[in-house]
Amino acid sequence: MPAATSATTPWFHGFEAADVDVGGVRLHLRSGGRAGAPPLLLVHGFPQSHVLWQRVAQQLAPHFRLVLPDLRGYGRSDKPAGSADHANYSKRTMAADLVALMRQLGHTRFGLVGHDRGGRVAHRLALDHADAVHKLCVIDIAPTLDMYDATDMRFARAYYHWFHLIQPHPLPETMIGGCAPAYLRAKLGGWGAGGTGYIEPEALAEYERNFCTPEAIHAACEDYRASAGIDLDHDRAARAAGWKIACDLLVLWGERGVVHQLFDPLALWRAQCSATVTGRALPAGHFIPEEVPGATAAALREFFGA
Repeated sequence: MPAATSATTPWFHGFEAADVDVGGVRLHLRSGGRAGAPPLLLVHGFPQSHVLWQRVAQQLAPHFRLVLPDLRGYGRSDKPAGSADHANYSKRTMAADLVALMRQLGHTRFGLVGHDRGGRVAHRLALDHADAVHKLCVIDIAPTLDMYDATDMRFARAYYHWFHLIQPHPLPETMIGGCAPAYLRAKLGGWGAGGTGYIEPEALAEYERNFCTPEAIHAACEDYRASAGIDLDHDRAARAAGWKIACDLLVLWGERGVVHQLFDPLALWRAQCSATVTGRALPAGHFIPEEVPGATAAALREFFGA
């Protein structure tokens, strides 16, 4: 079992912070909610951390046992240097981290929610560890392989970071490191978000503290380098083998976001799932759990059965 590391901050009332070793990488997390309730794993994306879920988690806490980790490379989790093939930041590796984490916490089967990069990790987890996932929700993504295969000028302009971050080390790290706070705020205020006013001050301070370091910037680049290389290899192999998500899937996306503008998320996800796929757009940009926490929590309660 994990050992508590720091006192729970007031804004995460009722949640405990901990560090867990998952095979040589230490993941930071908060957990809380109703003891004995169905477990629900909430996974953040770029360039954030588990604090993305604070307002959603407070609304879900009476109904679920919640686990909110920082992915490897993000937040207060370890940030190992990338390997030559970027495999240690592959979504397969990051998914295995989360399965090991949940097992240490006593959860062998759980509900799973992933936003942004966390959604891509969740997708891979549902394929590689199908028996572990009761239901899956992905937020504001389409499948990685489909998004890359459909790249055109509109997508390249909107998601230029997908192509910038994958450039060889150390070019993007050096460029971002030149003014990391400005880069971070530009990302957090973009993709339909309309600025950073939706972010709680505590969360913004946490993002700045944890992202604006050389180790974190490198880790984020490695995450994207993996997605443009080894992750695509894994995705193509899975499709060739006929693998599909085997559990019910909820897809949520922002009506002001890039996914809504350029893709048909329900159709793309239905092609990758053998169970029931439902979903809808919410009145938000990309950062849905923070922009519309009430609507997000309501959708999750309905889907996961609380």
